[in-house]
Amino acid sequence: MRVMEDSFDPAYGEGWTAPQCAGLMPMPGVWLTLARDGGKVVGFALARMVADEAELLLLAVERGRQHQGIGQMLLDRFTSISASRGAGRLHLEVRDGNHAIKLYSRSGFIEVGRRRNYYNGRDGQVYDALTLARRAPR
Repeated sequence: MRVMEDSFDPAYGEGWTAPQCAGLMPMPGVWLTLARDGGKVVGFALARMVADEAELLLLAVERGRQHQGIGQMLLDRFTSISASRGAGRLHLEVRDGNHAIKLYSRSGFIEVGRRRNYYNGRDGQVYDALTLARRAPR
């Protein structure tokens, strides 16, 4: 999917691949939300529900379309779908320093965990993974 290739800075390495995403789709509780502009996919959110928890696995918006509310719309849709499916808690994982952390914080997500030196960048630098969570809306 072109959005994936365009959304993430290659300097950080270890991005998801299209086959990885496609492999998740048939699994129970997994859903994909697309953001389109004139029929063209400009963003997506991949999520899953396990018991009473929903996890945002991946949120991507084309670079040229970032900071236009698309990411917020996808995050809001993840939140509402999760609540409608009975989620009590929402969570996600994000690389420390990712600009999307501001988006997640504005939506009520707080840091609940940190995995030190989890992501390897292409430049040899390592990054922590942050686990963020919030209650699902009622």
